[in-house]
Amino acid sequence: MLDGRFRRGVDRCVRPFGAALVRTGVSPDVLTATGLLLAVPTAWAIGSGHLLLGLALLIFSAVPDLLDGALAKAAGRATVRGAFFDSVSDRVTDTLVLGGVAWYLQGRDGGHAFALPLAVLGASLLISYQRAKAESLGFDAKGGLMERAERVVVLCVGLAFPVLLLPVLWVMLALTLVTAGQRFVKVWRQASVDVPAPARRWAPTGSRPRRSWLEVAERRRVEV
Repeated sequence: MLDGRFRRGVDRCVRPFGAALVRTGVSPDVLTATGLLLAVPTAWAIGSGHLLLGLALLIFSAVPDLLDGALAKAAGRATVRGAFFDSVSDRVTDTLVLGGVAWYLQGRDGGHAFALPLAVLGASLLISYQRAKAESLGFDAKGGLMERAERVVVLCVGLAFPVLLLPVLWVMLALTLVTAGQRFVKVWRQASVDVPAPARRWAPTGSRPRRSWLEVAERRRVEV
């Protein structure tokens, strides 16, 4: 939701910072790696019960993740490799932070409370997979009520007010699952449109003709 509605406004705000960082000579990958490394003490602080420290570290770890894209654009260094590194780092960061929350809840409440943040993690990985898989097939799966930016903001509220942490996690889980449903329906509708099969190009005898993404998708569907 934030990515869809406010991304342009956020980009305009961080663009000057990206231009300023160009003069420092730091690379976008360094910023991405910094955010990833900060996720480790963030998870430790949350897991050990220092929630306000964990909140501060979570915010600090989000800043490099916010600026690496702006720096890449300002420096003309936006690459597929950088986008891949950023996406993988986000998934690792989410796993560490929510793992820290699970550790904290297990020590505080016991029982099955630790499973709630792990369920949020599973749902968040699902919507990330939906987007990646859809884009690999040529579809658009962006959007939804609870994307990563929303999850970070809502989790910050839970860390700032520990009494609200469990209700906040339930809200995150519910809205993340709604987002998964939204993305599934979005891609399903795009994939339901009849696409004319491309004309098969001539290929030399013995060579293997290239297949369209539609043919590949249909074959995978049959194999599964």
